[in-house]
Amino acid sequence: MKEKGISRRQLIKQGGLALTALVLPFPLTTFTKYNKMTDNKNFDVIIIGGSYAGLSAAMALGRSMRNVLIIDSGKPCNSQTPHSHNFLTQDGKTPKEISTLGKQQVEKYETVKFYNGLATIGTKTESGFEITTNVGDKFAAKKLVFATGIKDTMPDIKGFKECWGISVVHCPYCHGYENRSKNTAIIANGVKAFHLAPLVRNLTNELTLLTNGKADFEADQIAKLKETKINIIEAKILELEHNNGHLEKVVFNDNTKLSFDVAYGVIPFTQNSDIPEKLGCEITEQGYIKVDMFQKTTIDGIFACGDNSVMMRSVANAVYGGNVTGAVVNGFLSQENF
Repeated sequence: MKEKGISRRQLIKQGGLALTALVLPFPLTTFTKYNKMTDNKNFDVIIIGGSYAGLSAAMALGRSMRNVLIIDSGKPCNSQTPHSHNFLTQDGKTPKEISTLGKQQVEKYETVKFYNGLATIGTKTESGFEITTNVGDKFAAKKLVFATGIKDTMPDIKGFKECWGISVVHCPYCHGYENRSKNTAIIANGVKAFHLAPLVRNLTNELTLLTNGKADFEADQIAKLKETKINIIEAKILELEHNNGHLEKVVFNDNTKLSFDVAYGVIPFTQNSDIPEKLGCEITEQGYIKVDMFQKTTIDGIFACGDNSVMMRSVANAVYGGNVTGAVVNGFLSQENF
């Protein structure tokens, strides 16, 4: 690069440390895809998962001049969600808009490379770890970051999958404001349903609990639900009638139907990747990768961030977790090389 006929090297020599800061990091060009023919297969860090948490970790590491490989299969869990909310500066944007902007910003850091594929095998080595992809490519790194997210397990209810993320939502903080004052259902039972009830009740006076089977509440919980005029329907749900994912009616096993505008759903999930567990990372009773306050798993050198390791499932939280992870991983690498 030249500026007014002066080379980068001359600028640094003339300006000393202060001027060096102006020209670093180095040329911020287009996103660098991994080239298996020419690129090194050894990295400081491999990040598995290139959505919000993974990109955030990559940015922190790229700004620290760490050689990073992001492995991503391009299948985000929120691809069906029309808009993302409760993320300062990005409120109301589509998930794709946010991730695209994230990639455009991360791609400016030349030490971060991107590999489009699926990581399938992880192996511990003397110097760190090796990751193998679904096509047999192998990469090595000193540290691993899993930002792999989770996979929702859809219930056996016709139409549920088509509505998921559109009019059947998971979080009142992410979707509640847009659905305020609407005729609302909560499709859940027991502790999780009772946890959601006051949060959603704060947003609408028209609220019904659909337990999809016998209600599982303590006596005092039932009393509180009655007191707040929240109806409980225990009938099994057969179908969600909808129009392009927009809920219209819930159909029960006795063929009765009730109209609703929106529903909150609590459904089980599995980890998107089984590599962390196979490498020995502990999984919590709730199904999350166990991490400490610095996003470190129970295996040295392995970190996790985003939906795979925390109950607070939101884009903003994933970005936060990734940023912490990137800084912590860089800290470990810095100490080891000091």
